[in-house]
Amino acid sequence: MKKDKDKDPKGSRDKKEPKKSPKPSQKELNKFPIVGIGASAGGLEALELFFSSVPEGCDMAFVVIQHLDPDHQGMMPELLQRITPLKVYQATDWLKVEPNSIYVIPPNKSLSIEDDTLHLSNPVEKRGLRLPIDFFFRSLAEDRREKSIGVVLTGMGSDGSLGVKAIKEKSGLVLVQDPDTAKFDNMPRSAINAVQADIVASAEELPKKLLDFNKCIPTDEELVQTNTFDKENLEKIIFLLQKQSGHDFSQYKKNTLFRRIDRRKGIHRLDRIDAYILFLEENPEELDILFKELLIGVTSFFRDEAVWEKLKTSVLPELMKAASYDQVLRAWIPACSTGEEAYSLAIIFTEAIEKVKKQKNLTFQIFATDIDQEAIEKARKGFFSTNISANVSPERLKKFFKSESDGYQINPSIRDMVVFAPQNVIKDPPFTKLDLLLCRNMLIYMEPELQEKLIVLFNYSLKKDGIMILGSSETLGKQTEGFKELDSKLKIYQRTSTNSSRELVNFPSAFFRKKILTSEKKKSPEVIENIQTLADQVLLQRFAPASVLVNEKGDILYITGRTGNYLEPVAGKANWNIFAMAREGLRLELPAAFRKAAENYEPVKLNHIRIEANTKILFVNLLVQRLDNPATIKDKIMVVFNDVTDETEIKDTKPFLTKGSSGKEQSELEMELQRSYEEIKNIREQMQISQEELQSTNEELQSTNEELQSTNEELTTSKEEMQSMNEELQTVNIELRSKVRDYVQADSDMKNLLNSTQIATLFLDKDLNIRRYTKEVTSLFKIRKTDIGRAFTDLVSELEYPEIKSDTQKVLNTLIFVEKPIQTKDGRWFNVRIMPYRTHDDRIDGLVITFTNITKAKKLEIELKEVNDELRKNKKNQ
Repeated sequence: MKKDKDKDPKGSRDKKEPKKSPKPSQKELNKFPIVGIGASAGGLEALELFFSSVPEGCDMAFVVIQHLDPDHQGMMPELLQRITPLKVYQATDWLKVEPNSIYVIPPNKSLSIEDDTLHLSNPVEKRGLRLPIDFFFRSLAEDRREKSIGVVLTGMGSDGSLGVKAIKEKSGLVLVQDPDTAKFDNMPRSAINAVQADIVASAEELPKKLLDFNKCIPTDEELVQTNTFDKENLEKIIFLLQKQSGHDFSQYKKNTLFRRIDRRKGIHRLDRIDAYILFLEENPEELDILFKELLIGVTSFFRDEAVWEKLKTSVLPELMKAASYDQVLRAWIPACSTGEEAYSLAIIFTEAIEKVKKQKNLTFQIFATDIDQEAIEKARKGFFSTNISANVSPERLKKFFKSESDGYQINPSIRDMVVFAPQNVIKDPPFTKLDLLLCRNMLIYMEPELQEKLIVLFNYSLKKDGIMILGSSETLGKQTEGFKELDSKLKIYQRTSTNSSRELVNFPSAFFRKKILTSEKKKSPEVIENIQTLADQVLLQRFAPASVLVNEKGDILYITGRTGNYLEPVAGKANWNIFAMAREGLRLELPAAFRKAAENYEPVKLNHIRIEANTKILFVNLLVQRLDNPATIKDKIMVVFNDVTDETEIKDTKPFLTKGSSGKEQSELEMELQRSYEEIKNIREQMQISQEELQSTNEELQSTNEELQSTNEELTTSKEEMQSMNEELQTVNIELRSKVRDYVQADSDMKNLLNSTQIATLFLDKDLNIRRYTKEVTSLFKIRKTDIGRAFTDLVSELEYPEIKSDTQKVLNTLIFVEKPIQTKDGRWFNVRIMPYRTHDDRIDGLVITFTNITKAKKLEIELKEVNDELRKNKKNQ
């Protein structure tokens, strides 16, 4: 160990992804639990509440990861040591983790764990982009697997949400502080949204629930023995799950089912599986939680980076090379969870096709499916938290995502490549004629028999020479027929021929009874109207002219009478705008009259408007007026249609001149033509002006948009840095407040100590001004609190000590203390001792003068002297 440490000195390594360790042995899995605790802003208070509830001898180790100021030396170990009986250490490189201990991350370092040993590394990210909690949780999940425990406490941001996903993927335990009790609830809420948290409680309740859970979880030997006796009970739980969700888990791996069930039992402190079955029957919501636990919907962007690099540089280019012009390449991703893998594939395809020299106008269609409807809905939104920056490079974030205030939105070009749909791959029809199929880390949770059937299904779905990619821990098993291995390490296979197996139809069935809610039709109450209302309605509908009430935009608000001869619905989406619904003839005249009427409250009249209604020709007089009352419809516009029924007015009226046309008719037609020319001219001028304004506005908007995009990027970066600094300042502030409390306590202790000695003490600065004094000094000097800062020589003293000023100056110059017995005006004696005031760093910063009352001793000395003198005198006289 010493040799290794010399090769890799403390803190000298660059940060790298946690090294994947092989699966621990049975002996390693039975070691003491290691609990990773992530906290940020407000974390000190939450940690104090947490560890004050952790008893001594808990046989657990705790590793605390906080967002710390990289330039500030933290005091977390000292602060935590005061409230917990456990030993608290600052984490160092190659430090072995021991039970009943707490380890705190140092500032400006990233911390990981491997083989129960802590490793420090230098973070490579910028100050505002560090995710130390995710980094440690991932290493903890790899090192302890199902024994890993992650706790997320108060904090801003979303650090920890990717880490708890990794812990969940390894069947570990996730505890989250109740967001309602957290000082800052962003981190707890992000963790809860990311995974199904096992325990959600306040910071002081989490340790008790964790200890109770560990007591209820059986050892690995007990689990093996229990599984052999509980198969019947397991079938009952599978039946309940199938009845609730419609999905059959009978061919999932039994060990996985038992571990998840035992975990839920431990959370509810149930020691028997039949008690848990009863709990399931009485609490359907627990079935939903267990269902989500069994789905293990854990994924991330570009997981196993080597696989994606191989896809980009080799697999996809080969598929593109073999594809024909205008071909649509098809891919299927079963068990896509929240869509990160599907979007990763779309991004990789976009990057790969950009490097192809000979373009074939290829498109890519990805079908991403999952049985979890909630996960599919989240995937469809394409919105992800800010901590995806740990897996997605800044270049990809800038190119394929849009930065939002609280996360990243996938670009529409990438989103359009993916079709998300709910599907049960066991019982629903598969997608066919596929060029690519990614099924990573789904088969590992299924029994070998079901794995073989799914491999046959995938063979059927792929085209000849199609590519299938499995997870790092998955293989083809016995179903190697029809596939050729392209990369054994990355689990990439190519379909060569159809599998001859005919067992495709033997999948378990599923059922789901949908409840159809029926509601009784309620009879609407009959409205009894009075005669006046009925008469008004008849008058309006039969005898009044047809009219329409519209707003300033022309949207119809109310219709009176029959308007079918003047208005007609347009084809397509329903549009209740009068300009869109106006019939031929009225459509040309109405806009100008409408604009003129909107300028004031004067009516605008148009006569003899020719309208083509279906197969007949009508003439109508139009009145358009802006209303000034009543108040409820003020500034609305009324359009009234009056049919021209006078035969003399419409007799032989034609749209064009005929041979027998009169001069009057010719004059009217010329006027109408002139009006049309003027209208067209006005429309053209308005259109030209509008076009110029729109072009100018468009240029301004484009310029503004570019500036806003640039500003948004800068603000996003500044926000992340400010958030990080805010969290660091929160931590430093809480530590300083704790330090201030310590200083206040020490000051109180010092005051009590000085007062308990009953020695008058005066503290002076270098200028001999009063800095502090004890209350006994008031018996010697006329001093008050307001005198602090004044020269002590200005005070009226009871001492017969005129040379006190020169003595104090002498001590300041020579640093040699002075001690003298001094008498007061009322006959008291004090031993005055003048000493230099030394600071903690051995610097002279004033004087300390003590006044010790020696009146009794001095009086005894005087009396003794008088007695001696009298004895000498008597002796001499004799």
